[in-house]
Amino acid sequence: MKILVIEDELYNQRLLQGMVLKLRPEWEISGMLETVRGSVAWLKNNSHPDLIFMDIQLADGICFSVFDQVEVKSMVIFTTAYDNYAIQAFKVNSIDYLLKPVKENELENAILKFEKFTEPAGVSNEVDYSEILDAIRFGKKKYRKRFLISGGDAFYKLDAGEIAYFFSENRITTAVTFGNRKHVMDFTLEELEGELDPDTYFRANRQIIVNIDSIRKVEDYFGGKLACKLNPEFAAQVTVSRLKASAFKQWMGK
Repeated sequence: MKILVIEDELYNQRLLQGMVLKLRPEWEISGMLETVRGSVAWLKNNSHPDLIFMDIQLADGICFSVFDQVEVKSMVIFTTAYDNYAIQAFKVNSIDYLLKPVKENELENAILKFEKFTEPAGVSNEVDYSEILDAIRFGKKKYRKRFLISGGDAFYKLDAGEIAYFFSENRITTAVTFGNRKHVMDFTLEELEGELDPDTYFRANRQIIVNIDSIRKVEDYFGGKLACKLNPEFAAQVTVSRLKASAFKQWMGK
């Protein structure tokens, strides 16, 4: 069984790859792609795999534009932090729609569903989209609203909405509030990506996750990058890569 992984975050690529090969060690991963452009080129020049794991928000745009540019012959399991693209997913080759952070039991159920639809005898090409829709309606992902902060010999509640940005330095994650108070967090930025509401927070680069309300100004930067001015001000230059610039602009304009 050959599969393709389309995911723009290296951490999520490796995590998904490890989970899939743990559950199905005999499967072969044909490729790991990060962009719409790269996915279209790969699918035009290679035999299509049996199954594609596809993130929705890619580095250079929304994944559905892949289907506009090439006829995808593979079944697709979407893996995404966003639940508002489910209806669009139904219109393409979707077999399941998993919300990040992907849990191993949910991934295995999706694989079993794929295997059921690819059984040699009596296979139906119809997918029960009502099952997926119900899962999204009634199992909508809940994002973290607050954190427990340790301060001396006591603990305090910190609402997520009070945090302007999270940054990582020397493997230590710090939350900075709009009042410019700093709190060390017991989370990595990768873990926080799955905990925070993606409508409010964006992983600008490997070092920082920003709250949309912290962004004072966005400017063009060399090499097709973007530079963000934050409030409160961050000590280093906050840049968004050229590959992420389109997704960032779309996020800003929601």
